[in-house]
Amino acid sequence: MTQLALVIAGSEATGGAGIQADIRTYQQLGVYGVGTITCIVSFDPKNDWAHRFVPVAPEVIADQIEAATATHELDVVKIGMLGTPATIEVVARALRAQPWRHVVLDPVLICKGQEPGAALDTDTALREQVLPLATVVTPNMFEARTLSGMDEISSVDDLVEAARRIHALGPKYVLAKGGVELPGDDAVDVLFDGEEVTILSEPKIGEERVSGAGCTLAAATAAELAKGASVPDAVRTAKALVTAGIHARVSARTPFASVWQGAYTA
Repeated sequence: MTQLALVIAGSEATGGAGIQADIRTYQQLGVYGVGTITCIVSFDPKNDWAHRFVPVAPEVIADQIEAATATHELDVVKIGMLGTPATIEVVARALRAQPWRHVVLDPVLICKGQEPGAALDTDTALREQVLPLATVVTPNMFEARTLSGMDEISSVDDLVEAARRIHALGPKYVLAKGGVELPGDDAVDVLFDGEEVTILSEPKIGEERVSGAGCTLAAATAAELAKGASVPDAVRTAKALVTAGIHARVSARTPFASVWQGAYTA
């Protein structure tokens, strides 16, 4: 039987991140992806590749989710960029309207390449309305600092502490991602289930961030969960897929390359 999973995320026009990366990830792992678009993000090549952000109207988001869930038996969803409190509210309402076996939340607070000060004021709404519904939440360094209330994360121990604090907000698992920003030779992620800490580590592939890595990691985790994997096994597969995709990254005229999901083989 074909496994299905929903993704609720923004559209990123270059294809490097957002729902485009999510659907490719689902396909690579043998999962049929069903998508709801929350916003439209595009680079502005005339303004140093700054991000242009256009939210989709909440009623249109609700319509998309209604159509998807009426058409298919969906019980696994990956959530990416929501972008506004109004979007968060409508997505949270839709999530509460039916039971979900797994909710994977990539708590996107800013577009990659933007300064933290450009983040939309969504963290409070996300923390209160969506985070407690998540099976797995996958914050990067900035998101981990914001959600945990920590001023600095500069070591693996700090990353573990951030995961513990975020877990206290309600998700079942926290996968806190060190990426290239955490000092050291390895890209370290921390998985915390409320009791046990699991460290996942791979050698860094350069020192520059790669577009779509966070989207892909969360989507791959959701795809594996849809297929019946445990959370730890799903996360391990997701990290392997992202690592392969960064090795085979797609270069562009933008300041950073993009993950190539098609590089992964099981």
